[in-house]
Amino acid sequence: MAYAIKAAIRDPQAKTFAFTAQKTMYGGKHIAKGDTVFVFASENEGGQGLIARGVVTSVEAIAKKHGIARQTPRVSRSIERTALAKRPLGRRELKHFANWNDGWPETELNFKFYRQATNKIVGISDEAAAFLGEFF
Repeated sequence: MAYAIKAAIRDPQAKTFAFTAQKTMYGGKHIAKGDTVFVFASENEGGQGLIARGVVTSVEAIAKKHGIARQTPRVSRSIERTALAKRPLGRRELKHFANWNDGWPETELNFKFYRQATNKIVGISDEAAAFLGEFF
């Protein structure tokens, strides 16, 4: 399974990315060393959307805090960049794909990243991974 992460990115050209206690949704908590990850620089943080593809080099689950009933699982991970995106893909390009049941990879990405604008890591389908692969 492939994954995608939307987060604040300080240096879009970095060779490695480190994320601490990142929220996971839609299967993102299953990420493991060696998995492919597509990196999106969060537009809410001044980013431009899809910037890179990489491979997970380390991952650590964050323990839940006691006394809090509902908690989103969080993980820390490091990613080594393997490619930079050659074309733009972000909120502007995906916002028109809003028919949540149409099965398009663009709709899946819009739903998982932009329906709730929080930064997160998500599991993505093989179709969405193939679609994102076309940007490199």
